[in-house]
Amino acid sequence: MRAPRSRTITIAALLLVVAALAAGLTGRLRAGGDAGDAGPPAAKGAMRIDLAREVADYTRRFGPGQGYLPPGRGDREDIAAAIGLLLDGQRAEAERLLAERDFTVRTVVDRPTGRRYAEVADRTDSAVVPRGWGRVYLDLDHRPSWSVQVPHPGFDLGTEQLGVRVLRGSPGGVLVIAGAHRKAGAGNSADVAHRTDTVFHAICAELARRGMPGVQLHGFAASAVPGYDVVASTGAGSAGRQDGRELADALRGRGLRVCRAWARSCPLEGRTNVQGKVADADHVPFLHVEFSPEVRAGGAPAERAAAAIAAVTGRWAREPARPVSAAPVPD
Repeated sequence: MRAPRSRTITIAALLLVVAALAAGLTGRLRAGGDAGDAGPPAAKGAMRIDLAREVADYTRRFGPGQGYLPPGRGDREDIAAAIGLLLDGQRAEAERLLAERDFTVRTVVDRPTGRRYAEVADRTDSAVVPRGWGRVYLDLDHRPSWSVQVPHPGFDLGTEQLGVRVLRGSPGGVLVIAGAHRKAGAGNSADVAHRTDTVFHAICAELARRGMPGVQLHGFAASAVPGYDVVASTGAGSAGRQDGRELADALRGRGLRVCRAWARSCPLEGRTNVQGKVADADHVPFLHVEFSPEVRAGGAPAERAAAAIAAVTGRWAREPARPVSAAPVPD
C-alpha cells in the first residue's frame, strides 16, 4: 500500500511545482509587459516623446516672411469647436471635425513626466508650404482647467520652452502654441496676440468661454524694461488682479524683479492683447507676462519663473470647474 500512496504524493507534489512555475512565469510575463509599456495601461499605443524637444523641433522652422496662410472663418470655428469637443471627452467627433480641416489628433506621453497629452496638430506643418495655424497639447490625465498661451514662438525666443515648463508644472493644463513667426504673414496677419481672425485666437476664445483662466507668455528686449526681469499685467481686464498679485509675489520670492502693471506704469502691459479682451468680456482671469532674455534663455531663471507661475496654475487646477458660457452668436 505504501507504493501507490507514495506515488500519489509524488504526483501531487509535481502538480504543485508545475502550478507554481506557471504562476511565476505568468507574473514575469506580466511584469515584462508592464516594463515594456513603461506607463499606465491607458498609455498603450501612445507615442512617447520629450515634449520640450518636440516643441523645439516644431518651432525652430519658424521665420519671418514665410509659413503663414490666413485661415477662413469656417477653419477657425471648426478647429475651436473641435478643441471644445476634446475638452468634453468627445474625441471621435473632434477627430472627424479636425480631419475636415486637415488637422490630426494623437495621444503622446511626455517621457520626463509620464503625463499623457492629446496633441492637436496641422498636417501641413511638414509640408513645403505650411499654413502655420498652430498646435495644442491637452492634459489627458487630469481635468483641463487652465491654459498657457505662446503667441510669438520664434520671435519672443524661449517662450515656447517656458510654455512647456509651465504646462509640466501643474496638472490640467492646455498649451496653445501659435504656428508661425510673428512676422511670417503679410502685414501683421500672423501676429496672433493682436488679431481676432486666427486659429490661435479662436482656440483661446473657446477656452475663455469655458471659464478657463490663462497665462500668456511674451518676451522683451533687455533695453526695453531696464531694471526688471518680468512685467506682469492682467491685460485689458482686472478679473485676474488677485492672480497677478499672487504671481508677482511668487516671482519676487524667487529673486526676479517684477514690474506690476496694475500698481505702476510699465512698458508692454498688453492692454491691446485680443485674448485678454475676450477673457475680460467673459470675466475670466488672464495674465499677460513679459520676460527678459535672461529668463527666457533657460536654466535656473526659467525654472524659477515656471515654479512661480505654478503657484497660480496649481491653484487654478484645484478650483471647481466653471460653467460654460453660451457660444457666441455668429456675425
